[in-house]
Amino acid sequence: MIRRSLAVFVAALVIVPSAFAVRVHVRVEGKTQTIFGTTAPLVDVKANALDALESASNAGEFYYHVQPTSFGPYVDQIARYAAAGQTGWVFKVNGASPPVGADAVTLKDGDTVLWYWAQFGAAGGPKTLLLERAGTQKNCYRVYLQDDTGARTAAIDTVLHVGRKRTVPTQGSTQAAIACVGKHTGLVRATLAGAVRSNALS
Repeated sequence: MIRRSLAVFVAALVIVPSAFAVRVHVRVEGKTQTIFGTTAPLVDVKANALDALESASNAGEFYYHVQPTSFGPYVDQIARYAAAGQTGWVFKVNGASPPVGADAVTLKDGDTVLWYWAQFGAAGGPKTLLLERAGTQKNCYRVYLQDDTGARTAAIDTVLHVGRKRTVPTQGSTQAAIACVGKHTGLVRATLAGAVRSNALS
């Protein structure tokens, strides 16, 4: 009887799907600082970009609020800042802003989800910064600006923050903005006035 019960239990474990379907990189950038995931860590997510915010909220223990609307769920607050007027919370998946709500964007393993505070004007919302290592050059980084379509341009005049103290201005052409910071400890990030701060790299 015990053997039969154990076999049924094992079979149930095999056929029941996991509560989390994908592992994606998640980062949440607030108005003045990063709320979650400076380095965009991998997080277990059920299915979509709204689920990614839920998983990040659980991992980072921060508050967010969703307002039901006729267009679907709308994230009207993350942490201390509520959406108001021309400011609010938006998201990107793999650098681009989807044309649908967060609950309608199905994620796949390895995707990157960025939620961020944005102020909108005549030209739309802010561009986001993306930091990458500059190929095989040791301690060198490329910085890009990404628009809502995910298109990249060189982020000239950005500043790299190395740990808590040192900053290095980037230089380059319209094709590439590169800065080499030398031997260092701590994380490297990029900032530029009017843009959403970048991810962090070691």
